[in-house]
Amino acid sequence: MAFLKAPASITRALTERDYRVATPVQAAVLESEANERDLLVSAQTGSGKTVAYGLAMAETLLDGAQTLGPAGDPLALVIAPTRELALQVQRELGWLYHHAGARVVACVGGMDPSAERRQLAGGVHVVVGTPGRLRDHLERRALKVACLKAVVLDEADEMLDLGFREDLQFILEATPPTRRTLLFSATLPKAIVTLARHYQRDALRVETRGETSGHADIEYRAVRIAPHGAESAVANLLRFIDPPGALVFCNTRQSVRHLEAMLLERGFSAVSLSGELSQSERNHALQALRDGRARVCVATDVAARGIDLPNLSLVIHADLPNDAQVLQHRSGRTGRAGRKGVSILLVPPSRRRRAEEMLGRAKVEFSWGNPPSPEEIRKLDTDRLLRNPLLTEPAGEDDIVTASALLAAHSPHTVAAAFVKLYRSQLPAPEEIPELPAHAPRTTREAGAQKPSKNRPDRSERPRKPERRDDGAARKAGPSQAGTVANGPWFLLNVGRERNADPKWLLPEICRQGNVTKADIGAIRVYDTETRFQVDEKVAENFAALVAARQKGGVRIFPAPGNTGEASPPRHRPAAQDERPVKPHAGKKHFAGKKTKHDGRAYLKRQKRRKDAEG
Repeated sequence: MAFLKAPASITRALTERDYRVATPVQAAVLESEANERDLLVSAQTGSGKTVAYGLAMAETLLDGAQTLGPAGDPLALVIAPTRELALQVQRELGWLYHHAGARVVACVGGMDPSAERRQLAGGVHVVVGTPGRLRDHLERRALKVACLKAVVLDEADEMLDLGFREDLQFILEATPPTRRTLLFSATLPKAIVTLARHYQRDALRVETRGETSGHADIEYRAVRIAPHGAESAVANLLRFIDPPGALVFCNTRQSVRHLEAMLLERGFSAVSLSGELSQSERNHALQALRDGRARVCVATDVAARGIDLPNLSLVIHADLPNDAQVLQHRSGRTGRAGRKGVSILLVPPSRRRRAEEMLGRAKVEFSWGNPPSPEEIRKLDTDRLLRNPLLTEPAGEDDIVTASALLAAHSPHTVAAAFVKLYRSQLPAPEEIPELPAHAPRTTREAGAQKPSKNRPDRSERPRKPERRDDGAARKAGPSQAGTVANGPWFLLNVGRERNADPKWLLPEICRQGNVTKADIGAIRVYDTETRFQVDEKVAENFAALVAARQKGGVRIFPAPGNTGEASPPRHRPAAQDERPVKPHAGKKHFAGKKTKHDGRAYLKRQKRRKDAEG
């Protein structure tokens, strides 16, 4: 057996769960050279990391015995970035250490801290928690760490990305220097290596990630879609593939709400996960997925981190991920524990180059394709109906009696047609797929060109800085700035040069808020305290409705007074109610607005993501 080096009580639990062959990371931590050493482990999501560090610290905790002693102050501490991952780890370590008599408790945001303190006071062996909640218990002296023998940092790269560095440092510095520190991460960027060097002693570095590809059990596909074709593409992909479980990623909470509502309206059994849900709502959604009442989950990156859903065979990126690392974290929700999975990126024309670069940096093989058409889906529906098990399974006596009554009253053709209608009535109707623009650029593979060496848009796609005039106005943006819009209403942004407004970041913000593409935006004029831009009249009405619903935050959009591109008189300029910093020019300081403890949008975004993760 592959787990013979583990204590007998642990191998018994593994046998009961039908664990027969260790994954590469599980085998690596059981090697003799890893015994009692600090570990710095790089392994993909879904590679069996939780069981791996459970195995790694088993000998340390059991110390030659088969069971743990009476519960008291914790012997091991596992730190995870999100509630879902922490609760999943608690369940995994619970069954792994069941025969060892371990008491494993979770301390996470969104749960009752008083109840957690009572559990800690009652004695535990292993504590699993999120950084913020663990630090809170430490500061209140509810979490005792003097007896810790092992500390595990799970998905350490994610914790740093979410802004937990200070909490991690606080926790690690409070633990005994004699502890073992096991650091597990999907990637090992410089920040992780620096953290390991400071808090680990003579750590053994274990790398089980493939050098040529990430997630060998996942098939990657890139699907071409029209600029506003994501919703219909998601619906048709779900209908065509018909997965037992699917996870659809969006970049914002509003997109999650919108897409979930669309899927429910069309008859899909769907739930959503985002940072705005309470813990009970999240638990309800996850339970619906686990017991089969829902088959599709629409989620943001933060909300989906750490969840392990059964029968999840499909991941759809309705919005492109920010980078290759996020792509792999998302895709790693499927293709777990040796099972096969599919990861599909929806790529509008303006994002094709970026998608290719991202997939290249992720070192994955992928293929291009189009969304399934309604005709293809209907043909597949017919094939599935012909193979329906109900047509070949033996019928019960009651069924035969009912069938005889139907055939006595109706012709076989009429009964069969009714059966087909009933079958199709239970399926969501296929969506018409918007046609791609005739001028849509070919991918670098299709054009036979080499991939660009830098992670940046083509020069023709990069916006040029507007030329500033001595009179404080701004010239119109050139054709490369955005689309060529001849007619359309003007809109106003409540930021200008005084707040470091620059089309380089304003244009993506405009497109995101109004769900439009660069081609729908015309001239952009940056003034001292405001920015005006033109929107194609074909999408202006929908654009205005979307931005009107987003009147929160630092960057807000309004219809331009006078419907003109000229600057407003001073008395008409809308006051910026939220004076948080916005993105500055490279090499320049943030605007001199309201003072905060930490300046900059990046910090604020990390704080928001951290709150979403912990609740």
